[in-house]
Amino acid sequence: MASASATLLKSSPVLDKSEWVKGQSIRHASATTVRCHPAAASVLTVKASYADELVKTAKTIASPGRGILAMDESNATCGKRLASIGLENTEANRQAYRTLLVTVPGLGEYISGAILFEETLYQSTVDGRKMVDVLVEQNIVPGIKVDKGLVPLAGSNNESWCQGLDGLASRSAAYYQQGARFAKWRTVVSIPNGPSALAVKEAAWGLARYAAISQDNGLVPIVEPEILLDGEHGIDRTFEVAQKVWAEVFYYLAENNVMFEGILLNPGNLACPRQGQLSCSAWQIHR
Repeated sequence: MASASATLLKSSPVLDKSEWVKGQSIRHASATTVRCHPAAASVLTVKASYADELVKTAKTIASPGRGILAMDESNATCGKRLASIGLENTEANRQAYRTLLVTVPGLGEYISGAILFEETLYQSTVDGRKMVDVLVEQNIVPGIKVDKGLVPLAGSNNESWCQGLDGLASRSAAYYQQGARFAKWRTVVSIPNGPSALAVKEAAWGLARYAAISQDNGLVPIVEPEILLDGEHGIDRTFEVAQKVWAEVFYYLAENNVMFEGILLNPGNLACPRQGQLSCSAWQIHR
């Protein structure tokens, strides 16, 4: 477990409003050293009953040759899938659709974890078996999407923040009791809109609080600050912003005493943006 009292961290440079203009580079402020002050022992440690389990869960999900199945579509999104084949968006049809996903023969050979929507976590298959049990029988770890979606971030350059921290502890405890063992939280950073210092800090702090609360309730958090691919910037600009965002995220993870061995990191996609005529070689993306 990382000890905040013994860790020296470099604070990352921040962006001010003057740097919202498209095409400008991140201002490289001089690095300053910040010492994380020790807090009470009860704050610094994950509940002892969960520490070993968190590490074991993370290792299971990260097992070689397998990946995570994202089947956490909301009921509305699931309805779009059903509409494409002429079916109504009813609970029975959503149940049948999700049953198809979790009962694919040999699924556990390739999938180590499955992110579920809240309805799915509490749902059974069409033949009456709990979705969670069907996954566990295949050595697939059930996960749960815990955020409450993106909303406009006041005071920013038309950027957003991820809501859902209110009530997260009680919801996470209930999800654990239902069989979930890891969590997903989607927050985004937009390059064309800045990113502003406010948006980067909000994304990093939100991820850190979510991670700490998840671990305290037995859930391994996926830590993923998503750098949106929208825009006409190049891959170097994407990498520059990603470095800044990840530095901010790890600073706040440490400040919130998150146990690094019990998280899953998703660095996201550092490929070229969707718009424009820019192209990137496989070597550029790989490096």
